[in-house]
Amino acid sequence: MPMEARDIEKMIKEAIPDATVEIRDLAGDGDHYAATVTSAEFKGKSRVQQHQMVYQALQGRMGGVLHALALTTIPAD
Repeated sequence: MPMEARDIEKMIKEAIPDATVEIRDLAGDGDHYAATVTSAEFKGKSRVQQHQMVYQALQGRMGGVLHALALTTIPAD
């Protein structure tokens, strides 16, 4: 069963409360999304660490229920 964009956004915001999250369904199938996540919590962290924070927020759903996520992270001021 595919994941809903609002569920992805909710999970990210629960783990990173100050995050601004934009989700786009790339294929219209609920399996391929692009996400842009902006958070002050990303400041001073490498891009890999930022992405790890988001993937951790998704609690192991990457590669399973959520097939693909093109992720962009932006440190907020």
